[in-house]
Amino acid sequence: MFPQIAVGTLEQGLMYAIMVLGVYLTFRILDYADLTVEGSFTLGGATAAILIYNGTNPWLATAIAFAAGCLGGTFTGFLHTRFKISPLLSGILTMTALYSVNLRVMGRANVSLLKARTIFTDFKNLPGMHTYGVLVLAFLTIFVLGVLLYLFLKTELGLAMRATGDNELMIRSLGVNTNGMKLLGLALSNGLVALSGSFVAQNQQFADAGMGIGMIVAGLASLIIGEVLIGTSNLGRTLIAVICGGIIYRIIIAIALQMGLGPTDLKMITAFIVIIALAAPNMKFKVSALSSAARGKETNYANSK
Repeated sequence: MFPQIAVGTLEQGLMYAIMVLGVYLTFRILDYADLTVEGSFTLGGATAAILIYNGTNPWLATAIAFAAGCLGGTFTGFLHTRFKISPLLSGILTMTALYSVNLRVMGRANVSLLKARTIFTDFKNLPGMHTYGVLVLAFLTIFVLGVLLYLFLKTELGLAMRATGDNELMIRSLGVNTNGMKLLGLALSNGLVALSGSFVAQNQQFADAGMGIGMIVAGLASLIIGEVLIGTSNLGRTLIAVICGGIIYRIIIAIALQMGLGPTDLKMITAFIVIIALAAPNMKFKVSALSSAARGKETNYANSK
């Protein structure tokens, strides 16, 4: 029983880590508070689910889900760059609009994929993949995406995007189209979020109009947990921290559920996780300062003797 729970938790952690990579692109790379995530996550799940339900190849459906997420992110970027709507409000507007779009895409509140062919059923049919096919596919996906994102952020285009988030005025003075960087970053970010949603929908075998609720908080919690526990000394380490943060967050949720807390308590648990993660660096600094002060007093006392 325990190994099954551990494997299932790791599978979910890897799938949701794709979403955390998307959140990292906007919140850390672009310094853009994007709330489109809650809508684009559901958009990815809804798009993949309805296409698979209607007989589309699941791999093609997953790719289309990614493209749909990119369109959602592009719309948010368009609102911000063309109409000068604030990042927070542009994300809220798109998220709100996507709720209706997702219902239109599915045609109803939820779509079942029971007994339907998915990317996971295809992968599990490969030799030796029956038991751990979902885990292996999720791991390979997050590994490839992490490597591709690392290589992209090292390119001239990726460096321009990072500079846009660090100092927009400076990089604009060097001739970089910062609006274009924001559009690209938001598109890639929400594409990854939608891809995560499509994976989750296929793994749980249904898509629901409310499956994206709370995703932005979960993504931020995962991001902060990874940064606090692993660190951000360089780009490679930061991306590893982001991925591990997504996995650790799901492990914490699984432990909380095993301890007897109900699913209705998950939002409260998430809030406490974020509070602890945000407070940890400050508390660590205060403890270090108190320790240094105590050692200084001991040294002064010893010298006075």
